[in-house]
Amino acid sequence: MVIARARGGLGSARDCRGNGWTGWLGAASLVLLAACEKPANEAPREPIAVTVMTVVQRDTPVQFEFTAQTQSSREVEIRARVDGFLDKRTYVEGDLVSAGQTLFLMDPKPFEAALKTAKGQLTQQQARWTVTRANLARVRPLVAQNAISKKDLDDAIGNEQEAAAAVISAQGQVQTAELNLSYTTIKSPLAGLSSFAEQQDGSYLTAGPGGLLTRVYQLDPMWVNFSISENELLAYRDQITRGQLRFPAKQDFEVRLVLADGTMFPTVGHINFSNPAFSTETGTFKVRASFANPQGTLRPGQFVRARVSGAVRQNAILVPQRAVLQGSKSHFVWVVDKDGKARQRVVETGNWQGDNWFITEGLKAGERVVVDGAIRVVADMPLKVSDVPRPAAAGAGQGAAASDKSVTN
Repeated sequence: MVIARARGGLGSARDCRGNGWTGWLGAASLVLLAACEKPANEAPREPIAVTVMTVVQRDTPVQFEFTAQTQSSREVEIRARVDGFLDKRTYVEGDLVSAGQTLFLMDPKPFEAALKTAKGQLTQQQARWTVTRANLARVRPLVAQNAISKKDLDDAIGNEQEAAAAVISAQGQVQTAELNLSYTTIKSPLAGLSSFAEQQDGSYLTAGPGGLLTRVYQLDPMWVNFSISENELLAYRDQITRGQLRFPAKQDFEVRLVLADGTMFPTVGHINFSNPAFSTETGTFKVRASFANPQGTLRPGQFVRARVSGAVRQNAILVPQRAVLQGSKSHFVWVVDKDGKARQRVVETGNWQGDNWFITEGLKAGERVVVDGAIRVVADMPLKVSDVPRPAAAGAGQGAAASDKSVTN
């Protein structure tokens, strides 16, 4: 039995050497290797260098920008006023014409003949009137002497009055004939830009709708039309009620134009009309501004951008657009707390103004917002902060000249 236990013990010892001890040594080696790979103290992250701005509130002039189209302040259709043949066009199509300049000539011969006839009839009636007046002058003394009856006097008076009326009618016929003859020379009633000729030489013209010859567009002043949507108007009224927006006294807005090539039209215009009723088709109402255009730079039908200035956003907060980031559900900015760490702040954005964005909710004066480097910021991360200069005062520089792009809901 002793031998058996010894063998058993030896067998156990062999098992420990062959399996048990080897397994224990392998596990210990793994633990030691893991301990060697893990650093005792992880090094802290380096602060991220960012620039920040301090939020300020100030009254800020704004501009509202609209797509607009130019319109002649006076567009006249040149039409034939009498029936007849067109002899000649006397202007160059597309040229500027002056007031009173002859544009077309019609065949005058039938109208000259009609005028001669009317004058002849007038002369005839004048002669008849002369005879009746002389007869009345002879009759009056005879009636006083009871040499003729009172009826003879009445007849003489009636004949004289009838002859006088005939003279007036004949004079009217002469005036009509003279007018018709003058209408054969068709002139421009205003100075402006001429259009192409609707009728060619030799065409028979009729007075009325079929007698359109051309159009003349007055260029100075020039009107510019744009439309404001119902949503925009309601938004402006709501902002005025809440004290966020102020319009100029007597609605005296200034309007500047940006042409298709991006250049600014040199003249400043003013609003001279706004339609009191909304269009039932578009849900907008029309606004019109007037511009001096002495050089004829603006032409009717041009598409331009109208920038309307004079309004002021009161106690407004502006931050650069690059400081505002887009999250999955909202916009946000990084705000630096008193410990110099970044905190995410959800904000409500308004309209753009140049390179800045109006913030209507989420920020208050005195807070510091990350501007440059915001894309690399992580919450609670320490920051290496440097300040950026404060924006220029309201009404100066870019803030006064940039446009406040209207948002249509």
